[in-house]
Amino acid sequence: MKKILVLFTLTGLFGCFENKAQNKVSTVPSYGYKELVPTRTQEQVEQFATQFLSYHHYQKFKLDDNFSSKVWDNFLKDVDGGHSYFTKADVESFEKYRYGIDEDLLEGDLTAPFEVFNLFRKRYKDRYDKIMTLLDKPFDFTSDETFETDRDKAPWATSEQELDDVWSKIVKSQVLDLKLSGSKDSAIVATLKDRYKRWESRIAKWRSEDIFQAFMNAFSESIDPHTSYMIPSTAAQFNIEMSQSVEGIGASLKNEGDYVTIAEVIPGGPLFKNGKAVKNDRIMAVAQGDNGAWQDIVGWLTDDAVKLIRGTKGTVVRIRLLPGDAPAGSATKELRLVREKVKLEEAVAKGEVVPFKYNGKDFKLGVIDIPMFYRDFEDARKGGDFQSTTKDVKRFLDEFKAKGVEGVVIDLRNNGGGSLTEAINLTGLFITKGPVVQRRDNNGGVDVESDTDPELVYNGPLVILQNRFSASASEIFAGAIQDYKRGLIVGEKSFGKGTVQQLVDLDQFLLSPRTASTDKKASANVGFDQKEKYGQLKLTTEKFYRVTGNSTQRKGVSADIILPSPFDPEEMGESSQPTALPFDQINTSTYEKTNIITDKVISKLQEKYNERLNSDAAMKQLVEDLAEYRRTKDITVVSLNEAKRKQERDENEKHRTAINKLSTGEKDGKDKDLILSESERILCDLISIK
Repeated sequence: MKKILVLFTLTGLFGCFENKAQNKVSTVPSYGYKELVPTRTQEQVEQFATQFLSYHHYQKFKLDDNFSSKVWDNFLKDVDGGHSYFTKADVESFEKYRYGIDEDLLEGDLTAPFEVFNLFRKRYKDRYDKIMTLLDKPFDFTSDETFETDRDKAPWATSEQELDDVWSKIVKSQVLDLKLSGSKDSAIVATLKDRYKRWESRIAKWRSEDIFQAFMNAFSESIDPHTSYMIPSTAAQFNIEMSQSVEGIGASLKNEGDYVTIAEVIPGGPLFKNGKAVKNDRIMAVAQGDNGAWQDIVGWLTDDAVKLIRGTKGTVVRIRLLPGDAPAGSATKELRLVREKVKLEEAVAKGEVVPFKYNGKDFKLGVIDIPMFYRDFEDARKGGDFQSTTKDVKRFLDEFKAKGVEGVVIDLRNNGGGSLTEAINLTGLFITKGPVVQRRDNNGGVDVESDTDPELVYNGPLVILQNRFSASASEIFAGAIQDYKRGLIVGEKSFGKGTVQQLVDLDQFLLSPRTASTDKKASANVGFDQKEKYGQLKLTTEKFYRVTGNSTQRKGVSADIILPSPFDPEEMGESSQPTALPFDQINTSTYEKTNIITDKVISKLQEKYNERLNSDAAMKQLVEDLAEYRRTKDITVVSLNEAKRKQERDENEKHRTAINKLSTGEKDGKDKDLILSESERILCDLISIK
């Protein structure tokens, strides 16, 4: 297998990780329109990819009627997840395909997905014409109408009239949102007409390869959420993004429904440094410079939106965000960002000595923030002085010891992973030697990755701070520290991604003259055109296991002391994905616990934390805000009465203020990062106990 890249991060850098380009004038993209039909190449790739995944994916899956039904539901959800275009009769007409997708995948038949999408485009165009007429009429915002914003679970409409009623409320709600944001009536109509024109053009722009990619991902994601297929153009963009520095805001973006959504905030970039945006936030509008007009980008394709967002280093871009977890009807927030060149190696660990007063005593603490696990592999291969997480953290620890630091906090919040080697080596700074993580492949073979360096760099009190977005390599490090009883884990349960992915370049694989002879199971390359491009597969090939034998998959690493969180673990993280691989166990590795953190120590620290939780005013307020946030975030019915809707928005915004600070660690000069401060208090208690 050629050109395979192992990925340990929480997500790949898919979407639009802005690459170097001139700043473009804000213009609405213009698209063409034509009937979509599959190509012979796509049929061949469908057949080959199905065989390849069947043999090489970690999860042994069965191509049967049950699996076929799951793929079909996934595809329908991708096409019309909001149940807003197809009627019940339309969906019933597709049922003939539900249990035949398994055979279609093996035979290279794409009739079903193309028939569905071509009908969807017709329904979309018809709906567009009706919406344009609807926008020319006045709306009444004094009635007591309400609208259910969560359409995913709504039943399919039984008639066009029923869909007309649904769309009347959808458009009315959008008008009211813009009205409450301060837009004038004429501007509201112009904005929405422009938006719907883009949506219609977006559907018109889709090419056969886009439909093919959507269908193949409906298939691959039925196996597990981290397996996917990239068409040649997407694969080419991905390879560029992975290999070069970029100029922009430092984010990878993706299309999520009608929105351009932040897939990842890239450590070290302007958005990361700004600290007010997180994964899954939606970009509603973009403006150039400090005085440029806002360009609404709802309904844009990612590739087009990035042309507005990226630009020359040093120039200003403003973005209007709608928080991804905001309750229905929430207000947007505006960010001013200065574009700069982003290099992943700039996302380095930072350390500082923090004087901390607690219970009348003065403490000297060391705090190390690790945004990702980085390693300059090229310089390391050359044998030079290369940059790495472990080397930087070791330098901080040596400085801390020289300055008399009494305890250390390592902040892993929002650390999505990175280099496995660094996770292992970093663990080695806090233990003498021993196994750190186990890896099992799809054939059941287990490899144990160990720290072999007997040097113990730091043996003092240690707290690891994590949240729900700490994933992959972060979980390997935190899990090992916990299993060795070396340090205390505080915060939230981690993400729970315990799988390893590989990228397979289908061009290299299918067009290799050796393929047929070296891989008899995947010898379908006969007849492949040497001039064609075939894209890439990302598939899961291994699972991680802690030294205890427990997988980090789904369950992640549980905190020894749980701090306030806005997230329900079942609604966020790996366990929230219906096709996530299961948690399981293998044999325990042989290792020696330090027993620095015992059950008795944890019990004492928990008791002191509980006392603060009931007495500290800031923590009590945070807990109240979180409870109110959890209550309101699940409310999906909004009022279409202007006065009531405004009250709903004001209440939502009040409670989101605390949540923003919690999820981003935001500081405004007055408010502290409460979670970091609490972890420092826990560290002080740990120091006092020891």
